[in-house]
Amino acid sequence: MLDHIGLEVSDYARSRAFYERALAPLGLEVLLEPIPDACGFGSPSDQKPFFWIGKRGAAPATGVHVAFAVPSRGLVDEFHAAALAAGGEDNGAPGVRDIYHPHYYGGYVLDPDGNNVEAVCHDPA
Repeated sequence: MLDHIGLEVSDYARSRAFYERALAPLGLEVLLEPIPDACGFGSPSDQKPFFWIGKRGAAPATGVHVAFAVPSRGLVDEFHAAALAAGGEDNGAPGVRDIYHPHYYGGYVLDPDGNNVEAVCHDPA
């Protein structure tokens, strides 16, 4: 089981602004910024950052895929719209992806560094 994940970013301010807007519909916000140019997102209710971004000087890896599990298809739609409004690039509109299973409903965007970020609901409509 994963505890947390971190992505290296090329422009911290740009990526932080993108993720603040894209993750807001999922109820996630910056909980901790322990050092310059790094922060952790999580739910205010549990106060545990589990999704981290940071700039450490090296060129970031791109092509990473991160999927956030959400409890409803509506939240997948909201995430996708918010991420596009925040400057993300569409990488797959919300919809059923039955190649995974009949109830897999996901929406995909590319973040400012080209990472594939997804919100997914596994419940039936």
